[in-house]
Amino acid sequence: MGHTDQRPATRTRAEVPVGTRGVFFSFAPWIIFGVVAGPSTWKYAALAALIAAVVLSGKDMLRGRYFLLDMISIVFFAVLCVLALALHRHELIWLETYAQVISNGVVAVVALGSLLSDPFTAQYARQTVPRELWASPVFVHVNRVLTVAWGVVFALMALSTWLAIRLPGQSDWFNWVVPVALLVWAVKFTERYPEHYRQRVA
Repeated sequence: MGHTDQRPATRTRAEVPVGTRGVFFSFAPWIIFGVVAGPSTWKYAALAALIAAVVLSGKDMLRGRYFLLDMISIVFFAVLCVLALALHRHELIWLETYAQVISNGVVAVVALGSLLSDPFTAQYARQTVPRELWASPVFVHVNRVLTVAWGVVFALMALSTWLAIRLPGQSDWFNWVVPVALLVWAVKFTERYPEHYRQRVA
């Protein structure tokens, strides 16, 4: 009887297809950069994002866990900080202008590119999902869908911030309203889709 009573709890825990908390933390440096970056503030935004990336991923790195997006964050923002120190301002006009477009585009490329080997959300999901479920159809499908969703969202954010440059009269919409709406949708989708899909295939 005791063995039978324990099985539902184990099954419920095992059926959770993705852990979302780590995913959100990994996006934090990029969101910080997107919010703070501007023609006169992108250097400070890069430094703030670098500090956030190191702090948020530091505990994982000390434990020997390295996540793709975290590593890209550290490298990307470290490079921006080095460029800010090494080059004169007139050599960085392109970066001042397109900083947000470039950062959003990098995330989109990393997310969609990870589909070629290991969807980046799966790295976080494996921290909470039992190993025996890593190759299950539900786990694989959910993480591919979530990775595509985040990749497309950041690609659209790159397009939106590019349009803000081209259409300065609409910059508030393309720099703030559209990106925030996209991020809110992505967060809600990441929270709800795994359980929705699991119930659909149950």
